[in-house]
Amino acid sequence: MIIQPKIRGFICTTAHPIGCDANVRQQIEYVKKQSPILNGPKKVLVIGASTGYGLASRIVAAFGTKAATVGVFFERPCENNKRTATAGWYNTAAFEKYAKAEGLYARSFNEDAFSDEAKRKVIEAVKKDLGPVDLIIYSLASPRRTHPKTAQVAKSVLRPIGIPYTNKSIDFETNEVIEVTLPTATQEEITQTVSVMGGEDWEMWMDALEQSNLLADGAMSIAYSYIGPEITNAVYRRGTIGAAKGHLEQTAKKLDECLKQKKGRAFVSVNKALVTQSSSAIPFIPLYFVLLMKVMKQKGVHENCIEQIYRLFSKRLYTGNPISLDPEGRIRIDDFEMRQDIQAEVMQLWEKVNSQNVKDIADVQGYEEDFLKLFGFGFPGVNYNEDVNPDVNFS
Repeated sequence: MIIQPKIRGFICTTAHPIGCDANVRQQIEYVKKQSPILNGPKKVLVIGASTGYGLASRIVAAFGTKAATVGVFFERPCENNKRTATAGWYNTAAFEKYAKAEGLYARSFNEDAFSDEAKRKVIEAVKKDLGPVDLIIYSLASPRRTHPKTAQVAKSVLRPIGIPYTNKSIDFETNEVIEVTLPTATQEEITQTVSVMGGEDWEMWMDALEQSNLLADGAMSIAYSYIGPEITNAVYRRGTIGAAKGHLEQTAKKLDECLKQKKGRAFVSVNKALVTQSSSAIPFIPLYFVLLMKVMKQKGVHENCIEQIYRLFSKRLYTGNPISLDPEGRIRIDDFEMRQDIQAEVMQLWEKVNSQNVKDIADVQGYEEDFLKLFGFGFPGVNYNEDVNPDVNFS
């Protein structure tokens, strides 16, 4: 099959196995060139491990600290050699290949992480193969969740709370700066979004591990979040997603108190804005991203996903010193993004950006390149006109 990118809306419906392999290999090579992370974790469970921050966390744990890793995710395999697998499927196949080539334990579960069945399967494997884990990363990004106890299906929505919100956004199909208005969320939409994106499932995973005696002394658990600037707050931090993230942060405090009894900790890490499959779907956010990328690259502080997570592990989590937290008890690895000088410059550009100047004052090309790389496209050395086998598997 000759695989080319097919873009539909804010997603790419194809993925390239060799390109995804190149993406994973590039991240591994970056980590191996950095200083080893001393006193890092040795048995790591990553929930949401196939793309973005979750994949980067698994790579840093494996190749930065030589940890055994277990990954959980929900991806689609190749279908009858006519439809490619998802990028996360190919990413996982590549990760396992490289990890096992270096003698690292790596086991992956393609399951609905929200389900009791997934938790049971993973816990059985961890108990058999590894024993208590010392780091649990929670990095799920899903549009819906079937509750394991009630079987009710909740769907997340991107809406402001209280009043409608109107602001600039960008249409990447035309590269036009447009005005978008989002209607207010209903209480039911808020409740469902919190169910999908809040902390309940994270707590269920931690409870299941605790009940099975699979939390090591000193174990740490991290969930990922985002805050961002004032211009995105109405739809993000003060919107339905923000309600879910607030619930996630409250869950972190609850889990932190429990883990302290084992000399462990639980935190939310607020990460920087990056191009991800999920963030591309949020109105207003991509326009902010392309302006932010331009400014951060000019100032020499732009980080991609693997650079961000390596810094989180090496400069925050495993330094041997107390972990630096903000007044709300969160880790802030978005510190470069939220620097006053960077935000001031981005806001100036936001005021002047329009369809005529967006390609000049924003990094539209960089965004498009990063977006395609999520699906394995645009990597040097990969022949995208070559016939490749899309049916790739992992153990």
